[in-house]
Parts: sequence; structure tokens; C-alpha cells
Amino acid sequence: MFGSIGMPELIIILVIALIIFGPRKLPELGKSLGKSINEFKKASTELQNTLEQEIKLEEQKEEKARAAAVAPPPTVLEADGTLGQPVSRTEGGS
Repeated sequence: MFGSIGMPELIIILVIALIIFGPRKLPELGKSLGKSINEFKKASTELQNTLEQEIKLEEQKEEKARAAAVAPPPTVLEADGTLGQPVSRTEGGS
């Protein structure tokens, strides 16, 4: 996160913040900044988990669709107990 900011730059930023906000406000600002960063991390983690769950559900749906497409068509049981012709998926079979 602070890869391009060195120690001298960080000290300058802290001195400017101390001058602008004063020594009494600086701890409050640090605490607020820490809480904000923590909540942002939580929200991004929750979003990532939700996306991963949705992807898994979509993959499961696709797998079920592939399995249903590969399965043989159901056959009709005739009144005399023998198997009849396979039911066409376009006919509906009802």
C-alpha cells in the first residue's frame, strides 16, 4: 500500500497533519482512519465470498444441465408391464 512512500515523505505528511489538525485531534483521526480501513477490508472480503459462492452455484447449475442433457430419455411403462418407446423431450410425455 505504501510501497512508493518512503520514510522522509511519511514524516513530512505526519508533520503537516500535526500542524493542520493539532496534537489533540490527531489520535482521533488515526483511530477513525483505522476503523474505516478495517470496515473496507471486511466489505471487500464479504463481496469476494459472495462472488465465489455465486460462481460455485452457477457451476453446479451448469453441471446439472450437462448431466441432464447426457441422460437417456425416460421410457414409458405400458399397461401390460412392458417397456414402451422412449418419451421425446419435445412431446412432453404427459
